[in-house]
Amino acid sequence: MVLGLASVLALAGCANPSSGGTASSGASPAVEVSGTSYNLGADQHRVTTPKVDSIAAEVPEAIRRRGTLQIVGSTSSEPPLSCYATDNKTVIGVEPDIAYLVADVLGLKPRLNTVSWENIFVGLDSGKYDVGFSNITDTEERKNKYDFATYRKDNLAFEAKKGNGLKVTGPRDVAGRTVAVQSGTNQEKLLLEWSDQDVHAGLRPVNVKYYQSAGDAYLALSSGRIDLYLGPHPTAAYHVASAGQTEIAGSYSGAGATLQGLIGATTKKDDGLAKPLADALNDVIKNGTYGQVLKRWGLSSEAVATSLVNPPGLPRTNQ
Repeated sequence: MVLGLASVLALAGCANPSSGGTASSGASPAVEVSGTSYNLGADQHRVTTPKVDSIAAEVPEAIRRRGTLQIVGSTSSEPPLSCYATDNKTVIGVEPDIAYLVADVLGLKPRLNTVSWENIFVGLDSGKYDVGFSNITDTEERKNKYDFATYRKDNLAFEAKKGNGLKVTGPRDVAGRTVAVQSGTNQEKLLLEWSDQDVHAGLRPVNVKYYQSAGDAYLALSSGRIDLYLGPHPTAAYHVASAGQTEIAGSYSGAGATLQGLIGATTKKDDGLAKPLADALNDVIKNGTYGQVLKRWGLSSEAVATSLVNPPGLPRTNQ
């Protein structure tokens, strides 16, 4: 059975607890969407993997002595990437699952911190957090300040109201359209560059609207206040399948037209953690636990064969 989004959110408690959302009492934590059964309960039975001493020894001494890995992610409620479980406080999804696997390999206790998107980077800059696992795209601009250990393909999707006939294959298709996006993301950068290209071609610019959460964007989409919402492909595909009210109008690499985008574990530049993170990710890729995590969240198609440190990312300009 495929549930509508309202039912899914009620079951999952997929909302920020501070927003006043509550989970349904006695609701089953299992939800099936497009053939994938999602465990949305607090008891996750997460996939685990053994510590690898040789990789754990690569971790900077201060973190090894502390014994914990301070992980930071966004509070955005976007399954299957991350959301709150039925208890409305446990963070679940593919992002925390992969972070926990990495902590296992490194022999560290995971400490998951959830903050707003912009505060992920504030916290990394200050040293409050060791690593960000939050669907963060490897970009050349971000590499001025951060290192990346990649672990998933990054694909974006334009979502439209079902039946409106919109198809997006390039900049011309969004000229003059009202498109929602989240501020500070690589999808915002791509969208603004497309708008510039439209203007240079004598077309109307994109009317860009900003929303703090996917839920707000979906409400605007259903009411006709926006034509399209540009966000991560996994969340768009989940929403399309679960709600049945929208459709994917087009998909695009998160690194632009000529490069496959990649999501990476993100650390402060030159702090010595990127290599052990990549080595840990390659260990779980090799031993199969990485594949198990992706499968349980319906994201097997986004698997990478190898984790790389700072591979080419979204260019500074994409024209």
